[in-house]
Amino acid sequence: MKKETKTRIKLESSLPVEITLDLIGGKWKVLILWILKDAIFRFSELKRKMPNITQKMLTQQLRELESNGLIYRKVYAQVPPKVEYSLTDLGKTLLPILRAMHKWGESFEKR
Repeated sequence: MKKETKTRIKLESSLPVEITLDLIGGKWKVLILWILKDAIFRFSELKRKMPNITQKMLTQQLRELESNGLIYRKVYAQVPPKVEYSLTDLGKTLLPILRAMHKWGESFEKR
């Protein structure tokens, strides 16, 4: 309960745009969310789509996105282990923002 209170206080004292940046900021999180927009992916598939990210960084970014409720991690009880990642309903609410960023990037590239 203490952790929940601390988070609530932090969010109340931040600007909404700062909250958004805390959740999706950085080099990799937006790209991960963008890749997951249309499909469910396993870790190795995500890594292949982002060859410049290290395994350690991908793991860290996925954990943060999961802990913030933006992606879902499904673990299958099998050998070898199978783990899949997908957007949660909350993560899907970011899609209009991600699409706007994509569109802006396309227009910037054309100028």
